[in-house]
Amino acid sequence: MSGRSGWRARHWLRLALGLALAALLLPVAGLYFSESFLCVDSGTHKGEALVVLGGEKNYRPSRALELFQGGSLSCILISGAGDWNEVRLYLEGKGVRPAAILLEKESRNTKQNAEFSVRLLRERHVTRAVIVTSWFHSRRALRCFRHFAPEIEFVAAPTVADRPKSHWPSRYERGWVLSEYMKLAGYWMCYGVWPL
Repeated sequence: MSGRSGWRARHWLRLALGLALAALLLPVAGLYFSESFLCVDSGTHKGEALVVLGGEKNYRPSRALELFQGGSLSCILISGAGDWNEVRLYLEGKGVRPAAILLEKESRNTKQNAEFSVRLLRERHVTRAVIVTSWFHSRRALRCFRHFAPEIEFVAAPTVADRPKSHWPSRYERGWVLSEYMKLAGYWMCYGVWPL
């Protein structure tokens, strides 16, 4: 009996060690492969409207400006309750005409960004839109917009300047990157937004 209970104890110990090792390696793998999995860049950034998502003031507005100045986009829709005014002032300060800027000032998360922005895009009869957001947020944002408006063609143009120089995100972004995996799973379970 003692031999059998000893075997069980060793079995459970190995299982616990294996699970602990997996728990340690998953975040490491998530960070190392984050750009290849989380970042979706459609490559082509042409459309009728550009949607810049709030929540980050350093890289998203400048990426939106770069695309707007270099493309055939007729308007920029700023989406997000938190920093819409700062983004608007930045763009206007860089020469974007106020008439070319649309505002969606109510959304507080990516799902609401998509739902509320889609209403404005439909009012303007937009058939193709470019989404600008952080590189690690681009997969969820793109899938969310496509989920809520399958009749509009959405493409992703994520931020570039803050992308990892090697496989590792900056220390500043690592927490956001790891939480993005949980958010992808949560959006799939709660809202039916398929992440792949």
